Amino acid sequence: MAFGRAKFSRSSSSSSSGSLLSKLPLWVLRFLQFVFAITVIGLYAQDLRAASKAGKYSDNKWGYAVAVGVIGAVSSLLLAWPRLSMWGWGWDLVVFILFTALFGLFGKMYINERDEGINGIKRMKNAVWIDLINMLLWFITAVYGMIMFFFFRGSKSLHTGRATV
Repeated sequence: MAFGRAKFSRSSSSSSSGSLLSKLPLWVLRFLQFVFAITVIGLYAQDLRAASKAGKYSDNKWGYAVAVGVIGAVSSLLLAWPRLSMWGWGWDLVVFILFTALFGLFGKMYINERDEGINGIKRMKNAVWIDLINMLLWFITAVYGMIMFFFFRGSKSLHTGRATV
């Protein structure tokens, strides 16, 4: 603090309990993203496997759903590191858009569909709501990443504290 100008700075000790508590919500969100992405893969891959076993054509929509689930699962693992997450908010937005498209695609197909006791339709209706949860989780982490990026953008360097980062 030179000449009365206050600057926000990072804590120099990474082992403090405040630092751990500040990372905990991000880790919980990334864990939930991983779990729900794996759920998406499982829900949509069942139909791809059944079509493959029967020798039938598998629709690209289900392939897209599995691909988005894989991207979400891998991204949640990679972005669980808080420092990378601060800079990865753009990728969070990309995955948010992918899950938004997935929710829109299958939501239009299954939200108003009557299940009439058919397990496949019930499963797909549930999958649509899992897509919505994924979409919201990725939106939350994108907003969190943007806030962290713009908050820490003008801070001092970690080791010497002299350079502006």
